[in-house]
Amino acid sequence: MDRREIAALLAYIGRLDPRTTRTDQGEARDQLAQWHELLGDVPMATPHGWDARVAARQHIRVSPYQILPADIARPWESYRRDRLARHSDPTPSVDPDDQAAWTAELVGTRHAVASGTTPPAQALAITSGHDGINPRLKARLREVGSCIPPAARAALAPYRPARAAREAAVAQGRPDALSVRCEWCLAQPGEPCRRRRIGPDDGAHGTAPRATPHPGRLDLAAAQQAQPTEQAQQPALA
Repeated sequence: MDRREIAALLAYIGRLDPRTTRTDQGEARDQLAQWHELLGDVPMATPHGWDARVAARQHIRVSPYQILPADIARPWESYRRDRLARHSDPTPSVDPDDQAAWTAELVGTRHAVASGTTPPAQALAITSGHDGINPRLKARLREVGSCIPPAARAALAPYRPARAAREAAVAQGRPDALSVRCEWCLAQPGEPCRRRRIGPDDGAHGTAPRATPHPGRLDLAAAQQAQPTEQAQQPALA
């Protein structure tokens, strides 16, 4: 805000709270200089939700204390932090090999978002909802069956043996052991089993993950898989 905007803000505040009004010309000049020094980098209003008069009115409405410049600056800093937290840097339009131009565009975009002149750019998930999926993407997902190509999945198998064993079991129609909690190592659903050792204090310690689940976990998964089938085969009661 420039000095003219600060004067307009003080006049607005004075109408709501006469305690801030300075009748002496020297005191009014000092008050204007102080507020301008502290709020010179705070805009009067932005196109996207910020208005210093609204912040001032809110303070006067809920606080019994006379308003200070900090009561305008604090909401402004919160407004800036909130906008930057909701902002995802879009890819700059300049040549990525031009590091200076690339950085300058990123900084300029962030500054525009923080100052309220540009809305935050939010990254949208490509599968953020069944209704929001692009039809071409939906068709592509049906075609490939997974976002990970088969060749990449096979190349990753040696590095995640538990996941590979789980996928192989599901593909062969066998029960998914990782869908249930392991009663031996206490691994939660979706987590691989861990080697459980009994220490000298009779306490169980589990550290290294196992490539295969514990047999009891397999039995529990098989029992749960067979339960719906058995229920479906039971005759309905009259």
